[in-house]
Amino acid sequence: MIDVAVSATVGPEGAPLLVLGPSLGTSSILWESVLPALAPDHRVITWELPGHGGSAPVREPFAVADLADALVRALTGSLGEERFDYAGVSLGGAVGLELLLRHHQHVGRAAILCSGAVIGTPQGWRERAAQVRAQSTSSLVVGSAQRWFAPGSIAQHPDLAGRLLHTLQDADDESYALACEALAAHDVRARLGEIGAPVLAIWGAHDAVTPEASAREIADGVRTGSAAGIPGASHLAPVDDPTAVTRLLSGFLTPERTST
Repeated sequence: MIDVAVSATVGPEGAPLLVLGPSLGTSSILWESVLPALAPDHRVITWELPGHGGSAPVREPFAVADLADALVRALTGSLGEERFDYAGVSLGGAVGLELLLRHHQHVGRAAILCSGAVIGTPQGWRERAAQVRAQSTSSLVVGSAQRWFAPGSIAQHPDLAGRLLHTLQDADDESYALACEALAAHDVRARLGEIGAPVLAIWGAHDAVTPEASAREIADGVRTGSAAGIPGASHLAPVDDPTAVTRLLSGFLTPERTST
């Protein structure tokens, strides 16, 4: 059984709970530029992948579904939280789909950012896992910088981009490799029709990892889905364009506010 670390809650007591999930190789700092704008209307919690941030490393194989189970245990166990909305990026978005499939009674709405019902190819993920085991996550920094950020984004957000790349470099190698293997097995395309909760799928126009087609596949496959693109974003949309991400999430999570 794996465990994931969750943060302290930020936001007003009694407000709806919003859980924010990370991308592989990142940490909760991915949401740093968005969280302050969401906190006035939500109690916000972030969580960390195994071997990233404050989460303990793992040495046994796990599935994306196991991450969803671990997150629900953390929220409903010591925190006593039974109902929440969710937003996650990439692997964090894949966890969101598993939450909707396995723990739908706990999830109100879910935003799936820069993610997919399937991401990449099994062979590609297995090759990356082998690379990390042989050369560490440091070998991924240059390629990740190219995939993660839209043109000009690193220059615009140099501190945050640099800290995220350091998070990748500091991630536990075996935990990262096992997460790659979990993504190699991730494919819920045939089950999207089981998801009844409202889902917003967001893509970045510069994202070659999970492009528009990935978001639209989710939005079209679930029972109540919508999709939205961010022109100035790549794979880490909350960094590239936090204003657009905040606007989309706020409108989706509090629809009554935008309809009045």
